Amino acid sequence: MYGYASVGKGELDLEQGTLYPGLSHGENQLRWGFIRKVYGILSAQIVLTTIVSSATVLYSPLNDLLRGNSSLLIFLMFFPLILLWPLYVYQQKHPLNLVLLGLFTACLSLTVGVSCANTDGRIVLEALILTSAVVSALTGYTFWASKKGKDFSYLGPILFSCLIVLIVTGFIQMFFPLGPTSIAIYGGISAMIFSGYIVYDTDNLIKRFSYDEYVGASVTLYLDILNLFLAILRVLRHTDG
Repeated sequence: MYGYASVGKGELDLEQGTLYPGLSHGENQLRWGFIRKVYGILSAQIVLTTIVSSATVLYSPLNDLLRGNSSLLIFLMFFPLILLWPLYVYQQKHPLNLVLLGLFTACLSLTVGVSCANTDGRIVLEALILTSAVVSALTGYTFWASKKGKDFSYLGPILFSCLIVLIVTGFIQMFFPLGPTSIAIYGGISAMIFSGYIVYDTDNLIKRFSYDEYVGASVTLYLDILNLFLAILRVLRHTDG
């Protein structure tokens, strides 16, 4: 009985641990509930991405359709950007917000599936393992640092500037293709930027997102993780062999 009581008390202390200095007990409980909700939605998004991507890789007719129809593939790449607006507008309107979120996730998952289908399975697995390790480490670090009173809000302008440069470079390489080494370097820089975004957005999750912005918070973290995975995949693909 004493052992069970100790474990229960430990779990209670972990659950009610102060997220950052100065947070009241009541706010701390509400914040933990919000964080659990966001990570629950994020987990569902990752599961959906895994299922859809796996189906795209394993079901040849679907993969051939996407690869052979450039217009459809471009549509699937840009449609999620269009969906970001209604997601923002209706993020508090249940269940429409979850329907839009599912559609947004499914479209991105199809494009990820095409990228994985055109890559050696070993490289995809390595990218998946590395992404999981990096996300877990950065998330754990951010929660620990927040508990110690550290703040990462200063990263916002820096990361945004880097992201703009990254996007412009991506458009430039559509017209002036880079070599394998340059693409690998581009992927490495992308991975560092989105690693920074995971820290920044996790810090926002802990301190700044309001309690009704759970859809927006999950979309933000999902895009960070997805882009990190694709960046690592790009590096491994162009440095392999």
